[in-house]
Amino acid sequence: MELSAFSVVDAYPEEGPARDRYRELLELGEACDGAGFSAMWVAEHHFHPGGLCPAPPVLLAALGQRARRLRLGVLVTVLPLHSPIELAEQYGLLDQLLGGRLNLGVGSGYIPLEFEGFGVPLSEKRERFETHLELLRAAFRGEEVRLPTPGAVPVRLNVLPRQTPHPPITVAVQRRDAVRHLGARGLPIALIPYATLGSVAELGEEIREYRAALPPGAPGRVAVAVHVYAGERVGSARAALQRYLDGRLATQSTNYQARVAHDPRQATAGAIEASGFAVLGAPDGVADRLHAFERAGVDELLGIFDFGGLAADEVLSSVRALGRAWTARP
Repeated sequence: MELSAFSVVDAYPEEGPARDRYRELLELGEACDGAGFSAMWVAEHHFHPGGLCPAPPVLLAALGQRARRLRLGVLVTVLPLHSPIELAEQYGLLDQLLGGRLNLGVGSGYIPLEFEGFGVPLSEKRERFETHLELLRAAFRGEEVRLPTPGAVPVRLNVLPRQTPHPPITVAVQRRDAVRHLGARGLPIALIPYATLGSVAELGEEIREYRAALPPGAPGRVAVAVHVYAGERVGSARAALQRYLDGRLATQSTNYQARVAHDPRQATAGAIEASGFAVLGAPDGVADRLHAFERAGVDELLGIFDFGGLAADEVLSSVRALGRAWTARP
């Protein structure tokens, strides 16, 4: 199982302008690079402090200048909100700048405010996702593509990605039936299980269903995001996790809201930690507990390290400590 990092780039207005989340992200990327991680991913969000990266290609290009070995990815670019041709141009150029190190995560989105801000009806998101994904892949392959809008003309990209036929594309998914559907299409998936699942054992069941649906010969790939802290200040990390969960509810994260409505205990850091989807503690113990995800069938563990306003020095120390423990594991 590969070890990577994932940042939602969340922020908290009460901290004021003194905290530079972008500088922290660049330092986090350098730390992950030095700690031997496989990749670093960032989320795309709009119009709320729950995510301060509205333009992932800009942030990833900056990260690529500081982290020279890591693969760099977006999890996710929200396909229904954007022109797929414009996305293909931006990420094709980014893959060139990164020397073929781009990972591209795509998703249909889940925060109503973002759809309202872009004037896209939520009712159209699945249809737009499917149409935009096919156009994006075709554009990456150098095929002639045309937007399904009046007056659009066929075009062909003049800058293609370095990787062929395109950067690896991972689909973020939360609905269990969608996991099986994507498996049947042979597509890699990414899961954020604290929002929908109750245990690592349940995650393992979902992964087995995904792999059972894969076409013959398709390898499949599963990435899973988990909150991680490796260090001595577990109390501070637990308080930061609670702050993060409160922030997810405030941003109307629909899947997590539905889970909390069904079981209010899921709004607490203790419940998420008990489920196994937040792993906090001494570095060696954290590394040992992360093996449960490998046994569940996870290919890439995406550690969310910089959550809930946790102090930047604690985040970097956590990454470095876990990197050492992970490298030393049998």
